[in-house]
Amino acid sequence: QVELVESGGGLVQPGGSLRLSCVASGSIFGILSMGWYRQAPGKQRELVARITSGGSTNYADSVEGRFTISRANAENKVNLQMNSLNPEDTAVYSCDFQSGPPWGREDYWGQGTQVTVSS
Repeated sequence: QVELVESGGGLVQPGGSLRLSCVASGSIFGILSMGWYRQAPGKQRELVARITSGGSTNYADSVEGRFTISRANAENKVNLQMNSLNPEDTAVYSCDFQSGPPWGREDYWGQGTQVTVSS
């Protein structure tokens, strides 16, 4: 079946950059949007960025201007370029694909990748 795998996480110093990628294996029918979420210890999961099939994007206020989401539909891939990272960005980052096939709405999640910003 469909599987989403994130990569690119790791340890980075404040002010540094990371690029996360999420690729989906298998067939996802009628993708509506792709998004990145994050969850820090003791905090609720929050939306970081989302991009629709039409290319429109939205970002959390805390990351707008620093993060950029992009997609490569041919490869069922979504990327998140993260610049000017600070310790508050430390979290597990997960990707989400939303689709709307004729038989009903579907939602797919990756396992997550750890991002740690520390000096």
